[in-house]
Amino acid sequence: MEQLDGALQMEHALLFTFLEVSSDCNFRDQLHSLQNHQTMWCRANDDDELQTDGNRSGHLQNGEIESAQTNEEVIRLIAARLVEIGDQFDKDIQGRVVNDLVQHFRNESLSNEEIMRHMSRVLGEVVQSIPLDMDHERAKLVLAMHLAKKIMNTVPSLVLRVFNTTVNYLNQQFHDYIADMLGE
Repeated sequence: MEQLDGALQMEHALLFTFLEVSSDCNFRDQLHSLQNHQTMWCRANDDDELQTDGNRSGHLQNGEIESAQTNEEVIRLIAARLVEIGDQFDKDIQGRVVNDLVQHFRNESLSNEEIMRHMSRVLGEVVQSIPLDMDHERAKLVLAMHLAKKIMNTVPSLVLRVFNTTVNYLNQQFHDYIADMLGE
């Protein structure tokens, strides 16, 4: 199981919130265990060292609580909008695409990198087949999260692997785009 590092927190938060605000999420129990996994990881990595600027690492200070709450609200609003877009794409996603991805995730001999390369190919094909009135990067971001949700709905036992692989994929492919979207 891969560890979540600080660089992946933004992608983790966006995907988690995307799944949380989705009305057709059939794996709520597993989803909440992901949230607990994230919380435990953050606590375990808070080493409370004094930084060179005199602040303690990992602690919210001087109004940062309000900022964190604002960030959560922004992520929730953006995720809700991306869910709407994903739902519009849903009719254009063929079942064989989801089943093909499910088979790749079930194949334990495939590395996460191999699965991410396959995801990238599949997303490229799906984006080409959907009439778009938005930029391709946003469409691919939405499709990656929407397909992950469809895979998790199909095989809830794959939630952790699909979630972690998708978070890594989002980080590799869309980190700057997500940061711009979230205003970070």
